[in-house]
Parts: sequence; structure tokens; C-alpha cells
Amino acid sequence: MTLKPEIKTSLPGPKAQELLKKDEEFISPSYTRSYPAVIERGEGVWVYDVDGNRFLDMAAGIAVLTTGHCHPEIVKAVQEQAAKLIHMSGTDFYYPYQIELAEKLAEIAPGAKNKRVFFANSGTEANEAALKLARFKTRRPYFIAFLGAFHGRTFGSMSISASKAIHRRYFAPLVPQIFHIPYPNPYRPFLGVAPEKLTDAIIDYLENYIFTTIAPPEEVAAFVFEPIQGEGGYIVPPADFFPKLKQIAEKYDILLIDDEVQTGMGRTGRMFAIEYFGIIPDIVTVAKGIASGFPLGAAIARKSLMDWESGTHASTFGGNPVSCVAALKTIELLEKGLVENAREVGTYLKAELTKLMDEFEFIGDVRGLGLMVGVEIVKDRTSKKPDPSLRNKIVDNAFYKGLILLGAGPNTVRWCPALTVTKEEINVALEIFREVLKNL
Repeated sequence: MTLKPEIKTSLPGPKAQELLKKDEEFISPSYTRSYPAVIERGEGVWVYDVDGNRFLDMAAGIAVLTTGHCHPEIVKAVQEQAAKLIHMSGTDFYYPYQIELAEKLAEIAPGAKNKRVFFANSGTEANEAALKLARFKTRRPYFIAFLGAFHGRTFGSMSISASKAIHRRYFAPLVPQIFHIPYPNPYRPFLGVAPEKLTDAIIDYLENYIFTTIAPPEEVAAFVFEPIQGEGGYIVPPADFFPKLKQIAEKYDILLIDDEVQTGMGRTGRMFAIEYFGIIPDIVTVAKGIASGFPLGAAIARKSLMDWESGTHASTFGGNPVSCVAALKTIELLEKGLVENAREVGTYLKAELTKLMDEFEFIGDVRGLGLMVGVEIVKDRTSKKPDPSLRNKIVDNAFYKGLILLGAGPNTVRWCPALTVTKEEINVALEIFREVLKNL
């Protein structure tokens, strides 16, 4: 029998209220909590707050909990490793788990196995490593990234990001020599061009304007991109975009840095989202879902590219033994069926959400791949004017009904549950979601 959410108290409950008071006193207010979910424990796609209320989690810790909350095989592997070795620092010493994981990532990342891996603690650190490697190897100063992108919050990765002004406000000067071009959004195409001409319009803008005015191609180290924009609103580009970008990159010897921090590790129904587009990037970065909730990031590149000398870049905690073991077990579970489940259940989820467009005019678009699905909320479908306040109300109201959702971009509801989720659990979530929409 499939569980359902169970709300026993008013929200937030009494215990949660006490903790929220302490949080306000002691925790940085820079975090972006949207509703008072004070979570104490979790199992699978279910979480329980400190007052015993049960919620159905369709956010998975921001697309991190690939195998769900506290998967028993992950827990067992981590407990065993914690009893053997918690830390030694792979930047100065060797240990088998880090080497084994690097070999596995070299095997599963797009392209041949002749790759090396740099381990970090997070997605932003993995992207910092990729930026440094690209500059080190090419000796070129410029990067070209995309409007709507999010690559992290440290200075380098924030400089290539362009999703929200608040991320950048009062932090200038950022890293220089970075330029942004439009990302191909079929629902909101660049300068209103027809969606079928969107790729060519952006490529033309890149080659005949950007390259000829502010970023000479012979000085561009890399293009940096998300194969599906995450914080930008779960934007899926046209199928021909990355193949044509690859052609430009090859023409000018520009590297391709593929940020798979949110899209990787099976989330889209392929191990890496770039596989849908048929190209092989030069550097792939991963984090979030790689270790089922344990902090880990990685930059993966072919050996001829990742050949920088000893001492060039390092990380004290990157590739921690416990995180590496969690990642190895996560990949094992992915290969045993979770990637396929993400594809099958994600297809079902997207189809069912699309049906809701017949009922609710404020759903402007439903898009995504696998278990990475976005529902864009608009004032009306004719104007396509974003409605962030209504999106926020939907997300908040869902919480009070026992459904955990998050926003993405200014006005999109994101669905990114654990890859263990079943159709039955999706149906429970959809029932609540529809009820929320009906009662707005």
C-alpha cells in the first residue's frame, strides 16, 4: 500500500517553531528557504519533520538524493567505511576508494575511458577546477557562458552564472573576461525568432557579433554550459544546438565544459544529459546526485587535457573516503536500474503534468527529461508573462498539503524526486498538486 502525507499538527508545529526561532538567531539569513520545513528524518521519498508530520518529497534535497533518503545499501556502505577510514586527504596521500571511483567515472563519463578526475566537495568547486584547467591548458583568458545559467556561488562559478541578479549584487568585481550569450529556450526564444530557427540565430549571434566585437575566438578558452538549465527554469534546448556549438568549438579549438551537476548521475534518464545531444564534451563536472547526499564533486577530463603538474590544484577534503564509497554504491544502484526508472517514471510524470494544461490556463509549459521536469507558471498563455507570485503560492500551498516541491527560475515549479520514486508515489504527488492548483 502506497503511503500518503500525514499532517498531524499545524505547520510549523510546536517543535519546529522553537527551532525556527533559534535558526533566525544563529543561521545566516542568506539562505533561500521558502516554507518552514524542519526535517528530522527521511526514508525513500518520504520525510518527517520534528513534530512527526510526514511529507512526500519531490525535491530530493535539490536533486541530490539520487537513491532516496537513507537508502539501506548506502547507509550500510557508509557505516562500514566510517569504521575503517574517515579522512586521510587524497591531495597528499593515496587510498583505494578514491582511485576506484576515479576509474569508474572515467568509464561512465561520455567518451573513451582515457580520462582523469579531480575531486572536490561540491558542484561549484568542480566548476572552479574546470575553469582553472581550461585556462591552464589553453593559455586563453576568455570564457563564454549562457544567460540563465547557474554554476555555483564561489567567485569563478558565480562569474559564469547569470540566473538571478541577487546572486551577483554587491559582489563585484567578479572574475573578468567572461561573456554571456542567450541560451536557446524554445518557449521564450531569443529576440522572438521562430523556435525552429533558434539554434541558428544564437550561433550566428555568437560567430558574427560576439567573436567579432568583444571575444576573439582565438582567445576563448571554453564554452561553459548546462545541457539542461537547472536554476534557469529547467530549460531543454533544441536537439541541434549542442552539435552546432561543438562545430564552432572545433573550428576555433575552444573547449566544451559540460556542467552536469544537476543533470548528471542518471537524473534525465541517461547517465549524463549530454548523451541526448550526441556530443562528447572536453570536461564534465558532477556533484549533487553523485554520492546520495554526501558532499562530493568531480571534474572529469581526458588525460591529454588533465595533465597539469603536481601542486597546480588540490583539495583537502575532495574525494573523502566516505563520500567516495557512497558514490561507488550510488553508481552501482544507478546501473542496476535507477537510470531506467528515471526515464520511465519521468516520462510518465511529464505526460501527466502536461495533461493538467487542459485544466489550468496558468500552466504555460511543461518540459524536461527523465525525473527533471519543470512546470512554468504564467499570467496567461498568450502573453506568456511570468507569474512568480503564483508559482511561489503553489509551492507553499503544496507544503501545507504534505508535498515538498521547489521553484526553479523566476516562475517554474521543479520536479526532481529521488530516482527510486514509483509511479504510485508520483500519482499521490500529482493528486495533491492538482488539488493545490484547483484551490488557488
